[in-house]
Amino acid sequence: MSDVLSAPLVVEFPFTRSLGPVQSAFLTGLRERTVLGVRTDDGTVLVPPVEYDPVTANELGDLVEVAPTGTVTTWAWNPSPRRDQPLDTPFAWVLVRLDGAGTALLHVLDAPGPDAVRTGMRVRIRWAATRTGAITDIACFEPYEGEPGPTEPAPHSGEFTDPVTGIVAPARLDYVHTPGRAQSAYIKALEERRTVGERCPACRKVYVPPRGACPTCGVATAEQVEVGPRGTVTTFCIVNIKAKNLDIEVPYVYAHIALDGADLALHGRIAGIPYDQVRMGLRVEPVWSEGTRHVDHYRPTGEPDADYDTYKELV
Repeated sequence: MSDVLSAPLVVEFPFTRSLGPVQSAFLTGLRERTVLGVRTDDGTVLVPPVEYDPVTANELGDLVEVAPTGTVTTWAWNPSPRRDQPLDTPFAWVLVRLDGAGTALLHVLDAPGPDAVRTGMRVRIRWAATRTGAITDIACFEPYEGEPGPTEPAPHSGEFTDPVTGIVAPARLDYVHTPGRAQSAYIKALEERRTVGERCPACRKVYVPPRGACPTCGVATAEQVEVGPRGTVTTFCIVNIKAKNLDIEVPYVYAHIALDGADLALHGRIAGIPYDQVRMGLRVEPVWSEGTRHVDHYRPTGEPDADYDTYKELV
């Protein structure tokens, strides 16, 4: 067969979360150029603060203010910054124990090179010019030769005007995906609007999409088998939350579909029928996207529903 496929792939999910009183105070404090920690039951000051004691599990709320200066406890040099990292020039990842804190904070240190970084060096916070209530309000740490801050943190109420109550934490993974021989053949068949799987030489089951080995027997697979295009809905869910950058109106249905001739259900969106009429056993067929190599959605064929006994092993 022709060369195995390879392409860049991005997995991205912006996670939106609400903040409790401790995290809200910490992030709002950063916006106001104030670093807060929390005192545990044994008197240790945790920075960043947490809401429950890691030893006793008791709820914590005794907030204190620590200094913007501290000491590097360990570090690693990053010669090639990646997209969206705090600095676009080489820097050091550092753990810094701020004066008055009992634990270290992970951030970056702006230094001219690895020879300028050492465990035990003194540093201070360089604040971002524009602060919004996020860890990035600390632009970075920088070397500092001045006086140390107070070792005993000052009590703090944690109260600020217009507190930050929620954040969006972007999670993204960029990598090059190579699907391998079996999936390359599967993807190339989709260009011809065909769906192919591979049959296990031992148990004779046909798996779609193929993985190059039988997940049951653990033996290599090579015999290609064309399946579908029609299939049966084995189970499904109704999606009520609209995904970012996905032009599909909610609610919609996402289902496991056992294509005719396959022994493993794949998943796809169901359309062409009201969401509340989708059911197990519904017979469906693919609707292909114009100019692409994938199925856009599945729609009802109009056939009678499949008997449960014909797909119960695939639920």
